[in-house]
Amino acid sequence: NGHSIAAYGIAAHEVGHAIQHSKHYAPLEMRNLIFPVANFGAKFVWVLVLLGFFMQNYTIIQYGVLLYVGVVIFQIITLPVEFNASSRAITQLEVNNLLYTDEIPKARKVLSAAALTYVAATLVAIAQLLRLLVISGYGRRD
Repeated sequence: NGHSIAAYGIAAHEVGHAIQHSKHYAPLEMRNLIFPVANFGAKFVWVLVLLGFFMQNYTIIQYGVLLYVGVVIFQIITLPVEFNASSRAITQLEVNNLLYTDEIPKARKVLSAAALTYVAATLVAIAQLLRLLVISGYGRRD
């Protein structure tokens, strides 16, 4: 509803996702395929990990870790999807003259900042996976 450069940039970013969908953008389709696994994994990883600890069953813990791998893969696949949508957004803003020429770099800056949140989320997911691997005793020898 806003009329700021950021509002135009974010709206154009969402249009970028619509264009990806219409063009069957492969990373978006892969992300959509893995979403159910990632969603399930994000919800139940800690249930399995805690259950495994209470039952002293490391196999259950490792199933939880395996589910979380789906979350990490989802996050990694999300990166090109989001960067591409932002790239498409800038193109749409320029081609359709929705912003003045001097406003395009500002929109690009907003979209870059938004994309960095996905980079941060991916790094957090990878760090969490490493943490899960350590606490699950992955690679330990009995």
